Amino acid sequence: MASFAALLTVLAFVGFASVPRAVATDPTQLQDICVADLKNPVLVNGFVCKNPKLVTANDFFLRIAPAPPNAQGVAVTPVSVTELPGLNTLGISQARLDFNPPHTHPRGTEILVVIQGTLHVAFAGSNQLNNTLFAKQLLPGDVFVFPQGLIHFQLNIGRTPAVAISGLSSQFPGTVTIANSVFGTKPPIFDSILATAFLIEKDQVDWIQSQFAMPPPAPVAGGGGYPGNDTGNDYPGYYP
Repeated sequence: MASFAALLTVLAFVGFASVPRAVATDPTQLQDICVADLKNPVLVNGFVCKNPKLVTANDFFLRIAPAPPNAQGVAVTPVSVTELPGLNTLGISQARLDFNPPHTHPRGTEILVVIQGTLHVAFAGSNQLNNTLFAKQLLPGDVFVFPQGLIHFQLNIGRTPAVAISGLSSQFPGTVTIANSVFGTKPPIFDSILATAFLIEKDQVDWIQSQFAMPPPAPVAGGGGYPGNDTGNDYPGYYP
């Protein structure tokens, strides 16, 4: 009897331990197709299905061209549910990239295959792994995996253009670009907070923040904010 009770305890423990893994991915579809109706005003966790009678092959088709690089040299062409509505409820997405600075995907694991050129790729472990950097140089045909939620990047280190295709385990994995999320928030994070976190001076923080947004015409003493938006030293009760 005691052994039977012990077995039930173990089974219960295994069952509860497996629940987070079971719900940590996109929901499984309950019908063959559920093309996202991006114009529907109803807000749900995901997207409302388009009327199946109105669905065509074009809802599952997208012709993409390389994205022009932005000011940071980033050239990423995402293929998520917002670009390809037919991905809705299918739990996958894709991206074509040439260069991608440190970023994370909070809702998806990424697998990358190099098509052309040479890439230096890496991801950083969490504090639990002492922020260990796992880096690799990739050639055409090489594949690399970036675990969900961890900071990672891809950089072309060759003399010719590089192209890679990424697959992600979510229809809408999300992207958090680290530099933008830290120095480009709207309104800005207090410069005293960032100066302490990055072990630099506040005026250095102000300069970096100015690269992501137009600096205020009349800077507030102490910086790190725009006049009147409660992010500078005029914030009630704020003492840097």
